[in-house]
Amino acid sequence: MPENKQPERAADEPPKSKQPRATGAGRKAVVLLSGGLDSATTLYAASAGGYSPHALTIRYGQRHGKETECARWLAAHFKIELRELSIDLPWKGSALLDRGVSLPQKRSEKEMNSGIPATYVPARNTIFLSFALSWAEVLGAAAVFIGANALDYSGYPDCRPEYFQTVEELFKKGTKAGAEGRAIRVEVPLLHKTKGEIVQWGHALGVPFEHTWSCYEGGAAPCGVCDSCVLREKGFREAGLTDPIMSVSR
Repeated sequence: MPENKQPERAADEPPKSKQPRATGAGRKAVVLLSGGLDSATTLYAASAGGYSPHALTIRYGQRHGKETECARWLAAHFKIELRELSIDLPWKGSALLDRGVSLPQKRSEKEMNSGIPATYVPARNTIFLSFALSWAEVLGAAAVFIGANALDYSGYPDCRPEYFQTVEELFKKGTKAGAEGRAIRVEVPLLHKTKGEIVQWGHALGVPFEHTWSCYEGGAAPCGVCDSCVLREKGFREAGLTDPIMSVSR
Protein backbone atom coordinates (compact mmCIF):
# COMPACT_ATOMS: atom_id res chain seq x y z
CA MET A 1 0.00 0.00 0.00
CA PRO A 2 1.15 3.60 -0.44
CA GLU A 3 3.24 4.87 2.47
CA ASN A 4 0.69 7.54 3.46
CA LYS A 5 -1.99 4.90 3.95
CA GLN A 6 -0.29 2.36 6.21
CA PRO A 7 2.71 2.27 8.54
CA GLU A 8 5.80 0.32 7.55
CA ARG A 9 5.17 -3.38 7.75
CA ALA A 10 7.26 -6.26 8.87
CA ALA A 11 6.76 -7.90 5.48
CA ASP A 12 8.91 -5.17 3.94
CA GLU A 13 12.01 -6.11 5.98
CA PRO A 14 14.48 -8.85 5.04
CA PRO A 15 14.43 -11.81 7.43
CA LYS A 16 17.43 -13.04 9.40
CA SER A 17 17.20 -16.52 7.90
CA LYS A 18 17.01 -17.72 4.33
CA GLN A 19 14.95 -20.75 5.35
CA PRO A 20 11.14 -20.69 5.07
CA ARG A 21 9.49 -20.18 8.42
CA ALA A 22 7.45 -22.96 9.94
CA THR A 23 3.80 -22.34 9.11
CA GLY A 24 0.74 -22.69 11.29
CA ALA A 25 1.53 -19.77 13.59
CA GLY A 26 0.80 -16.08 13.21
CA ARG A 27 -1.87 -14.27 11.22
CA LYS A 28 -3.31 -16.07 8.23
CA ALA A 29 -2.93 -14.60 4.76
CA VAL A 30 -3.97 -15.63 1.28
CA VAL A 31 -1.10 -15.23 -1.18
CA LEU A 32 -1.82 -15.08 -4.90
CA LEU A 33 0.88 -17.42 -6.19
CA SER A 34 1.30 -17.59 -9.96
CA GLY A 35 4.68 -19.31 -9.83
CA GLY A 36 6.50 -16.28 -11.19
CA LEU A 37 9.44 -14.47 -9.65
CA ASP A 38 7.35 -11.70 -8.09
CA SER A 39 4.70 -13.94 -6.56
CA ALA A 40 7.33 -16.30 -5.15
CA THR A 41 9.14 -13.39 -3.52
CA THR A 42 5.80 -12.18 -2.16
CA LEU A 43 5.12 -15.61 -0.64
CA TYR A 44 8.46 -15.55 1.16
CA ALA A 45 7.91 -11.94 2.24
CA ALA A 46 4.52 -12.80 3.74
CA SER A 47 6.06 -15.61 5.77
CA ALA A 48 9.00 -13.44 6.83
CA GLY A 49 6.50 -10.84 8.02
CA GLY A 50 4.92 -13.27 10.46
CA TYR A 51 1.99 -14.44 8.36
CA SER A 52 0.86 -18.05 7.92
CA PRO A 53 0.38 -18.16 4.13
CA HIS A 54 -2.27 -20.05 2.18
CA ALA A 55 -1.52 -20.02 -1.54
CA LEU A 56 -4.05 -19.47 -4.32
CA THR A 57 -3.19 -20.22 -7.95
CA ILE A 58 -5.64 -19.27 -10.71
CA ARG A 59 -5.50 -20.79 -14.17
CA TYR A 60 -7.36 -18.46 -16.49
CA GLY A 61 -6.64 -19.87 -19.94
CA GLN A 62 -3.17 -18.43 -20.34
CA ARG A 63 -0.82 -19.72 -23.04
CA HIS A 64 0.92 -22.36 -20.91
CA GLY A 65 0.97 -24.00 -17.51
CA LYS A 66 4.65 -23.67 -16.59
CA GLU A 67 3.99 -21.04 -13.94
CA THR A 68 1.35 -23.28 -12.37
CA GLU A 69 3.87 -26.11 -12.16
CA CYS A 70 6.24 -23.76 -10.36
CA ALA A 71 3.48 -22.66 -7.98
CA ARG A 72 2.84 -26.30 -7.06
CA TRP A 73 6.52 -26.89 -6.42
CA LEU A 74 6.83 -23.75 -4.28
CA ALA A 75 3.79 -24.61 -2.17
CA ALA A 76 5.03 -28.17 -1.63
CA HIS A 77 8.51 -26.90 -0.76
CA PHE A 78 7.01 -24.39 1.66
CA LYS A 79 4.65 -27.05 3.05
CA ILE A 80 1.59 -24.84 2.79
CA GLU A 81 -1.93 -25.28 1.49
CA LEU A 82 -2.38 -24.54 -2.20
CA ARG A 83 -5.80 -24.05 -3.77
CA GLU A 84 -6.02 -24.08 -7.56
CA LEU A 85 -8.89 -22.53 -9.47
CA SER A 86 -9.61 -22.84 -13.18
CA ILE A 87 -11.69 -20.07 -14.69
CA ASP A 88 -12.62 -19.25 -18.25
CA LEU A 89 -12.45 -15.85 -19.91
CA PRO A 90 -13.98 -16.77 -23.28
CA TRP A 91 -13.97 -13.19 -24.53
CA LYS A 92 -10.14 -13.25 -24.33
CA GLY A 93 -8.99 -9.68 -25.01
CA SER A 94 -5.30 -10.35 -24.38
CA ALA A 95 -2.25 -11.80 -26.11
CA LEU A 96 -1.88 -14.09 -23.08
CA LEU A 97 -5.26 -15.65 -23.87
CA ASP A 98 -5.35 -15.45 -27.65
CA ARG A 99 -2.53 -16.96 -29.70
CA GLY A 100 -3.81 -14.97 -32.65
CA VAL A 101 -2.47 -11.82 -30.98
CA SER A 102 1.29 -11.36 -31.12
CA LEU A 103 3.28 -10.94 -27.93
CA PRO A 104 5.30 -7.70 -27.71
CA GLN A 105 8.99 -8.48 -28.11
CA LYS A 106 12.33 -6.73 -27.62
CA ARG A 107 10.72 -3.59 -26.23
CA SER A 108 12.78 -0.96 -24.46
CA GLU A 109 11.92 0.28 -20.98
CA LYS A 110 10.64 3.51 -22.54
CA GLU A 111 8.36 1.58 -24.89
CA MET A 112 7.00 -0.49 -21.98
CA ASN A 113 6.07 2.69 -20.14
CA SER A 114 4.39 4.29 -23.14
CA GLY A 115 1.02 2.54 -22.99
CA ILE A 116 -0.98 -0.54 -22.04
CA PRO A 117 0.38 -3.59 -23.91
CA ALA A 118 -1.41 -6.45 -25.65
CA THR A 119 -0.53 -8.72 -22.71
CA TYR A 120 -2.92 -6.84 -20.42
CA VAL A 121 -5.71 -9.19 -19.33
CA PRO A 122 -8.88 -7.12 -18.74
CA ALA A 123 -9.58 -6.78 -15.00
CA ARG A 124 -7.32 -9.73 -14.13
CA ASN A 125 -6.12 -8.44 -10.78
CA THR A 126 -9.66 -7.47 -9.82
CA ILE A 127 -10.85 -10.99 -10.62
CA PHE A 128 -7.96 -12.61 -8.77
CA LEU A 129 -8.28 -10.39 -5.72
CA SER A 130 -12.00 -11.12 -5.53
CA PHE A 131 -11.38 -14.86 -5.33
CA ALA A 132 -8.58 -14.30 -2.81
CA LEU A 133 -10.83 -12.09 -0.69
CA SER A 134 -13.57 -14.70 -0.64
CA TRP A 135 -11.21 -17.39 0.62
CA ALA A 136 -9.61 -14.97 3.09
CA GLU A 137 -12.99 -14.31 4.69
CA VAL A 138 -13.61 -18.03 5.12
CA LEU A 139 -10.14 -18.54 6.62
CA GLY A 140 -10.44 -15.55 8.91
CA ALA A 141 -7.30 -14.22 7.28
CA ALA A 142 -5.92 -10.77 8.07
CA ALA A 143 -4.57 -10.02 4.60
CA VAL A 144 -4.37 -10.86 0.93
CA PHE A 145 -0.92 -10.62 -0.67
CA ILE A 146 -0.29 -9.91 -4.34
CA GLY A 147 3.06 -9.51 -6.10
CA ALA A 148 2.24 -6.46 -8.20
CA ASN A 149 4.81 -3.79 -8.98
CA ALA A 150 4.37 -0.17 -10.05
CA LEU A 151 7.95 0.65 -11.10
CA ASP A 152 9.39 -1.98 -13.45
CA TYR A 153 6.21 -3.25 -15.05
CA SER A 154 4.52 -3.33 -18.45
CA GLY A 155 2.06 -0.48 -17.91
CA TYR A 156 -0.85 -2.44 -16.48
CA PRO A 157 -3.42 -0.11 -14.87
CA ASP A 158 -4.21 -2.67 -12.15
CA CYS A 159 -0.63 -2.54 -10.84
CA ARG A 160 -0.79 1.08 -9.72
CA PRO A 161 -0.85 2.31 -6.09
CA GLU A 162 -4.19 4.09 -6.47
CA TYR A 163 -5.78 0.87 -7.72
CA PHE A 164 -4.78 -1.05 -4.59
CA GLN A 165 -5.86 1.81 -2.35
CA THR A 166 -9.31 1.60 -3.93
CA VAL A 167 -9.43 -2.20 -3.71
CA GLU A 168 -8.57 -2.16 -0.02
CA GLU A 169 -11.42 0.27 0.60
CA LEU A 170 -13.72 -2.06 -1.34
CA PHE A 171 -12.57 -4.97 0.83
CA LYS A 172 -13.52 -2.94 3.89
CA LYS A 173 -16.91 -1.79 2.59
CA GLY A 174 -18.06 -4.97 0.88
CA THR A 175 -17.34 -7.79 3.32
CA LYS A 176 -18.69 -9.14 6.59
CA ALA A 177 -15.19 -8.94 8.00
CA GLY A 178 -15.02 -5.23 7.18
CA ALA A 179 -18.47 -4.55 8.61
CA GLU A 180 -17.43 -6.22 11.85
CA GLY A 181 -14.25 -4.16 12.14
CA ARG A 182 -11.91 -6.88 10.89
CA ALA A 183 -11.07 -5.43 7.49
CA ILE A 184 -8.85 -7.63 5.33
CA ARG A 185 -5.79 -5.74 4.16
CA VAL A 186 -4.30 -5.76 0.67
CA GLU A 187 -0.57 -6.26 1.05
CA VAL A 188 1.58 -5.35 -1.97
CA PRO A 189 5.15 -5.60 -0.63
CA LEU A 190 6.82 -5.23 -4.04
CA LEU A 191 4.78 -2.25 -5.17
CA HIS A 192 7.48 0.43 -4.88
CA LYS A 193 10.54 -1.74 -5.60
CA THR A 194 12.53 -1.88 -8.82
CA LYS A 195 13.01 -5.27 -10.42
CA GLY A 196 16.59 -5.26 -9.22
CA GLU A 197 15.47 -4.61 -5.65
CA ILE A 198 12.91 -7.42 -5.91
CA VAL A 199 15.59 -9.87 -7.04
CA GLN A 200 17.93 -8.72 -4.28
CA TRP A 201 15.20 -9.09 -1.66
CA GLY A 202 14.14 -12.48 -2.99
CA HIS A 203 17.75 -13.63 -2.89
CA ALA A 204 18.05 -12.50 0.74
CA LEU A 205 14.80 -14.30 1.57
CA GLY A 206 16.10 -17.50 0.00
CA VAL A 207 13.63 -17.66 -2.88
CA PRO A 208 14.51 -20.62 -5.17
CA PHE A 209 14.46 -18.63 -8.40
CA GLU A 210 15.23 -21.77 -10.40
CA HIS A 211 11.71 -22.90 -9.56
CA THR A 212 9.99 -19.78 -10.89
CA TRP A 213 8.88 -18.94 -14.41
CA SER A 214 8.35 -15.50 -15.94
CA CYS A 215 8.30 -15.98 -19.72
CA TYR A 216 5.01 -15.42 -21.52
CA GLU A 217 5.88 -18.29 -23.82
CA GLY A 218 5.81 -21.86 -22.54
CA GLY A 219 8.79 -23.38 -24.29
CA ALA A 220 11.54 -25.54 -22.84
CA ALA A 221 13.51 -22.35 -22.12
CA PRO A 222 12.55 -18.68 -21.67
CA CYS A 223 12.27 -16.80 -24.96
CA GLY A 224 14.37 -13.92 -23.62
CA VAL A 225 12.56 -11.27 -25.69
CA CYS A 226 9.03 -10.89 -24.28
CA ASP A 227 8.41 -8.03 -21.83
CA SER A 228 8.45 -10.37 -18.85
CA CYS A 229 11.78 -11.92 -19.85
CA VAL A 230 13.28 -8.48 -20.52
CA LEU A 231 12.22 -7.23 -17.08
CA ARG A 232 13.49 -10.38 -15.37
CA GLU A 233 16.86 -10.05 -17.09
CA LYS A 234 16.99 -6.40 -16.03
CA GLY A 235 16.31 -7.37 -12.43
CA PHE A 236 19.08 -9.95 -12.19
CA ARG A 237 21.51 -7.66 -14.00
CA GLU A 238 20.79 -4.76 -11.64
CA ALA A 239 21.03 -7.09 -8.63
CA GLY A 240 24.40 -8.39 -9.81
CA LEU A 241 23.15 -11.97 -9.78
CA THR A 242 22.91 -14.78 -12.33
CA ASP A 243 19.43 -15.98 -13.21
CA PRO A 244 19.51 -19.75 -12.60
CA ILE A 245 16.79 -20.30 -15.20
CA MET A 246 18.93 -18.79 -17.94
CA SER A 247 22.04 -20.61 -16.69
CA VAL A 248 20.31 -23.97 -17.02
CA SER A 249 18.74 -23.03 -20.35
CA ARG A 250 22.11 -22.23 -21.87
